[in-house]
Amino acid sequence: MTATPDFDLRRLAIPAYAPSLLFGLAEGAMLPVVPLSARDLGGSVATAALMVTLLNIGSLVFNVPSSMITDRYGERHAIIGAAIVGVVAAATCMVANSLLIFAIGAFLMGVSGSVFMLARQSYLTEAIPARYRARALSTLGGVMRVGMFIGPFVGAAAMGFWHLRGAYAVCVIALALAGVLGATLQDLPPHEAVDGTPADAATVRRVLVDYRKIFLTVGMGVLLVSMIRATRQAVIPLWAEHLGISAQTTSVIYGIAGGIDMLVFYPAGKVMDVFGRRWVTVPSMIVMGLSMMAIPLAHGPVLLCVVACALGFGNGIGSGMVMTLGADYSPDVGRAQFLGIWRELSDAGSTVGPAVLSWITAAVALSAGIVVSGVFGLLGAVVMWFSVPKRRKPAAQDSKLSAAEGNSPDATSRA
Repeated sequence: MTATPDFDLRRLAIPAYAPSLLFGLAEGAMLPVVPLSARDLGGSVATAALMVTLLNIGSLVFNVPSSMITDRYGERHAIIGAAIVGVVAAATCMVANSLLIFAIGAFLMGVSGSVFMLARQSYLTEAIPARYRARALSTLGGVMRVGMFIGPFVGAAAMGFWHLRGAYAVCVIALALAGVLGATLQDLPPHEAVDGTPADAATVRRVLVDYRKIFLTVGMGVLLVSMIRATRQAVIPLWAEHLGISAQTTSVIYGIAGGIDMLVFYPAGKVMDVFGRRWVTVPSMIVMGLSMMAIPLAHGPVLLCVVACALGFGNGIGSGMVMTLGADYSPDVGRAQFLGIWRELSDAGSTVGPAVLSWITAAVALSAGIVVSGVFGLLGAVVMWFSVPKRRKPAAQDSKLSAAEGNSPDATSRA
């Protein structure tokens, strides 16, 4: 096969990555104020926690429908639709005068995120040559994290003018811009029949049965990855409170760890592309697992900051690995359905992880819950070691953007 010229990720900076940045910014602006808004509407602390959970529930229950929407209407239209639903959801939360209406808005925001994230992953999987896939998807995950890092600051500035509603206004504007920029994505050519199988023959049930071995091996690793990732967001502030560290200092520690997390996403993607997926998936889980287990040994803010940075580094080098593995194993026919099931495993882990932490903390102690959460990471490393090939050997896939453009010279970089 003729060698493909180097693909330039900068071509997708505006149509693919800018909407992801804006979506991350929108979520970052909204997430911190969701429990505050629930309390402001008269909800209890438990009710406020439920409103945050509704975001995850919306994503969890809509992953499979998201795959059907993406498969039927295409990635570009799915992204536009997700942005519209997100704008409606944020506006609903902004004007809600009862907990019921606010809950509907929170649930719809989870639905929006589910469609958006599946569609952007599916698009880049198709559009990027296989040899650049990890870098593209790691960059996608990194850009989203940058947006979520910036979002709370932008939301805080807006709240200075319009109280809690200011954060939702930022969310509405960011999602509207994400939809406009997402509309500039170029449609990819439709799938052709593969081995005599029509492109529209794939169903969720068929994909689940045909690829059950992958879901029960690598998929279980993805579930464990998501468990420790979701848990890490809770353990740092919880342990800081346990030590009597002030909220301001805790925020600084969290912010520094988040900065470390954001710095390493692209090098990690390049390592995965050049040396193989296992070179990142296994070390990421080992570092996260051991760092998590070391948190109960931190007895002051400095040590907690060091451990939190190690945890952030472990999470950062794993940026995009769940999406990359999903892209690697997804078939040409039934890709959207496969990725929908893949995201279902990921979201299930994100829901189960904090629940296990809460249960063990209530039954034994916070330190025990944190240690068990660290074990999730080590188990994830074991599963990834045995399930992920040492060196990935993908099919030679050229960019479908090039195919859509008739292999024009402008489709690739001359770097």
